[in-house]
Amino acid sequence: MDRSSELADFLRTRRARITPDQAGLPEDGRSRRVPGLRRDEVGRLAGVSTEYYTRLEQGRGGSPSPEVVEALCRALQLNLGEREHLTDLLARPTPARRTPVAPQRVRPGLYLMLQTLEQVPAFIVGRRTDVLAANRLARAVVTDFDALPATKRNLARYYLLDPEARERVGDWERIAAETVAMLRLDAGRYPNDRRLADLVGELTLQSPEFSTWWNNHHVLRRTHGSKLYHHPEVGELHFSYEALQLPDDPDQILCVYNVEPGSATAEALRLLSSWSLTS
Repeated sequence: MDRSSELADFLRTRRARITPDQAGLPEDGRSRRVPGLRRDEVGRLAGVSTEYYTRLEQGRGGSPSPEVVEALCRALQLNLGEREHLTDLLARPTPARRTPVAPQRVRPGLYLMLQTLEQVPAFIVGRRTDVLAANRLARAVVTDFDALPATKRNLARYYLLDPEARERVGDWERIAAETVAMLRLDAGRYPNDRRLADLVGELTLQSPEFSTWWNNHHVLRRTHGSKLYHHPEVGELHFSYEALQLPDDPDQILCVYNVEPGSATAEALRLLSSWSLTS
């Protein structure tokens, strides 16, 4: 990934989404060739010169101080994930690794935790949305990742390339686009990750929607939310999920799909659990 072009595109798309009115700026009567804020307006809001902001957007601004980065985040109204992504893109570039990145490992205690959470689906997601481990109900509700080759156990690949996902995942377009935004966040942090580059190339070639979402430069660190699945055997399943960053490895996220006690989803999960035990 070319960090300079990524930074330029990210800053450009962030300022393009903000109107002068949203930024608290009065209209100056000048026509706008492109939507959103101009470079000079971003510079004014951030307290830096237009020339300096232009150099930053072109990847020629060096390493700005934390105060300048914070001012840019406020001016561009960045959320927490976007702030993290901007910081990654502005970091001093590191030489490309000559050896493959070591595979992520899940601690035995976390495997035990997944089995203990036997009443609800739970799984662990690593870099590039790789599914590192999943309990029995997660495999029954989402898909059986354990039945796939290790290199194919990936949420983005499942959501965007598996035809089953479009039928099973409620609000598929939103979930798939959010997953692409999670990949974007990883790309800013690990620009030399060859496996991530290969995955982006595969999705670009095989998914009709991927390029549009990727080029939007949206980023997302998932924390909590809701999910709906249309299961072919037990019908609709409604979840409220929590995504918890593991303390010993910030690149591993524990995802737990909670259900309302006594709900139709809880009863459906009880049936799925008994069926999967039988099978």
